[in-house]
Amino acid sequence: MTHHVDAMLKTHPQGTGTIDQAKLAACIEACFECAQTCTACADACLAEDMVAELRDCIRTDLDCADICAATGAVLTRQTGENTAVLRAQLEACRTACSACAEDCEQHAGMHEHCKVCAEACRRCEQACADLLAALG
Repeated sequence: MTHHVDAMLKTHPQGTGTIDQAKLAACIEACFECAQTCTACADACLAEDMVAELRDCIRTDLDCADICAATGAVLTRQTGENTAVLRAQLEACRTACSACAEDCEQHAGMHEHCKVCAEACRRCEQACADLLAALG
C-alpha cells in the first residue's frame, strides 16, 4: 500500500509542504491498516461465545477504527495545512490506538484476533508519534 500512498503524495501538485513525506506516508498507511484491523476485530469479537464479556473491547475497536479512518483521510488531504488541527487529530488517534491496544492485549491470550489488533494499534500509535515529532 505504501507504494500507492507515496505515489499519490509525490504526484500531488502542492506536494507535502514541510511535512516529512516518508513519515506522512507511513502514518497514513498505519491509520488505514489499523481502521481495517479494528473493524475486523470487533466483528470477530461479536462472533465469540463470550461476546458480553467483550463489549468494552468491541466499543474500543469501533471507536479506534473510526478515529484511525478519519485521521488517515485528514492526513491524505494536501490542499491546505492547519497544523493545530493535524496535531489534535494525531493526538486523538494516538490516544484511541493506545486504549484499544490495552483492551485487546487483555484478551490476546485467548483471542488471536485481539493480539493482531493490539499489534496494529501499537504500530499506528507509534506512526502518529513519529509524525507528531517530525512536525516539530
